[in-house]
Amino acid sequence: SRYGGLKQIDPMGPSGETILDYSVFDALRAGFGKVVFVIRPDFEKDFRENVSAKFDKHVEVEYAFQTLDNLPPNRTVPEGREKPWGTTHAILCAKDVVKENFAVINADDFYGRESYQVLSDYLSMLKPTSSEFSMVGFTLRNTLSDHGTVARGVCETNTEGFLTAIEEMTKVARNNNGAENTYDDGRVVSLSGDEPVSMNMWGFTPRLFEHLDRVFHEFLATSATDMKSECFIPMTVGQLVREGHVSCRVLRTDSSWFGVTYREDKPVVQASIATLVEKGEYPANLWG
Repeated sequence: SRYGGLKQIDPMGPSGETILDYSVFDALRAGFGKVVFVIRPDFEKDFRENVSAKFDKHVEVEYAFQTLDNLPPNRTVPEGREKPWGTTHAILCAKDVVKENFAVINADDFYGRESYQVLSDYLSMLKPTSSEFSMVGFTLRNTLSDHGTVARGVCETNTEGFLTAIEEMTKVARNNNGAENTYDDGRVVSLSGDEPVSMNMWGFTPRLFEHLDRVFHEFLATSATDMKSECFIPMTVGQLVREGHVSCRVLRTDSSWFGVTYREDKPVVQASIATLVEKGEYPANLWG
């Protein structure tokens, strides 16, 4: 779980729960047994006091730290670089504390109970040496905001349900026919709304780390001097699939994804969680 700051500790549930609280709760009841948080060192005190203190007695918690200078040998931080290196690097920073099959999520995304169960069931069938990865594929229409465009990794799969391609579309908006994406050059492509999309909910085996070492090293060789460049895990997995090193099963779910992309999304997320509590999906006080 990658933790980036204050948005992750905004109260969303009826007893002040954060989205991250719900993520940990859902992961535990799906069978996951350890939580690793990838954080910046300067967030550690704030995080321990305001986030993990609520549930660290319920689950084993470990930390990994994403810093700009956590780089391969003989690599240095370019002068003036302040932006993090991206989600591929964040996961790579956790390689010393992750030795088992594992899931990767964004700390500020609400994925729903079913998504964790589907991922847990699949990971439990794989040996740690397997190169078969997985991704929870949300239905595009269930992930859109009514308050502006969003970026989504739109996926293509083969008849067996394995990922064949993933395209990062950065300006996706709902329309009367489903959705559409506007490219930087002004081109517009229509989408049905039924496409599977990546919301950065992945299932990996420890084999991932040997690939990340290489891919991140290649990224630094070509893009390190671009101060805004980041190495993103959807693009990394797409590259590994194209190269034939791994396969990636897309696990479809009808769960609705909730996230706060825009300020106006927050009350919508709060109302959605309140409805789930009323239906009995979650207790009113998550940690009791």
